[in-house]
Formats: sequence, structure tokens, C-alpha cells
Amino acid sequence: MRHKKKGKTLGRNAAPRKALFRSLTTSFVIYEKIKTTKAKAKAVRPIIEKIITLSKVDTLAHRRQALKVLYVEDAVKKLFEVIGPRYKNRNGGYTRIVKLLPRKNDSAEMAILELVDSE
Repeated sequence: MRHKKKGKTLGRNAAPRKALFRSLTTSFVIYEKIKTTKAKAKAVRPIIEKIITLSKVDTLAHRRQALKVLYVEDAVKKLFEVIGPRYKNRNGGYTRIVKLLPRKNDSAEMAILELVDSE
């Protein structure tokens, strides 16, 4: 039974799931938009939101925390120099999930996870 268990497993063990989330998060920061399944988009969205909130204040400690999640140092640099300042005055809700047509080969529900416009 899964009583009081948080998060989606996505049919993976802990280590591959963590690697998947880190990879999706890194790609999202680099390209500012990713196309993936709806379930993966919903699962990785809270991680991305926390990383963007972290990047609003540029300190060494925050950079090191972001580097724990992101694979590439260039992604951390972009996060703190471009994305963080863009959402300085916004209190969350940095991303949106746009649903797409199902994937042809297996009919999986697809979605685009993208950044919203800064105000």
C-alpha cells in the first residue's frame, strides 16, 4: 500500500528516477522549454519551481545547492544570471504545462513544460 507516500515513481527505482528528474531539470534550464509526457512534466515541475526560487538570490550557497540538482555548470550560470533576475518580483508559478496530442506510437499523453512570461 502507498499510504502517505509522496511523489510519482514513474515505473523506476530511486536512482534512475532521480537521474531522470535531474536530466529534465537541466534541459529545462538550458532550453527554457521541454516536451515530455504529462506525468513526467507534473513530477519535475516542483523541482524546477524550487530551483528558480533559489536562483532569485545569488549567493555561493544557493549556487552550490543548484549544482546538486543540475548536471551542467553552464545551466547554473544561466539560472542565476538570466532566469533568476527575470522572476525577481514573482512569488512562484514560474512554469506552465501545456497539453499536446497523444504520442503516436504508444498514445502517451504529451505536454510542454515552459516558463511563463515575467511581469
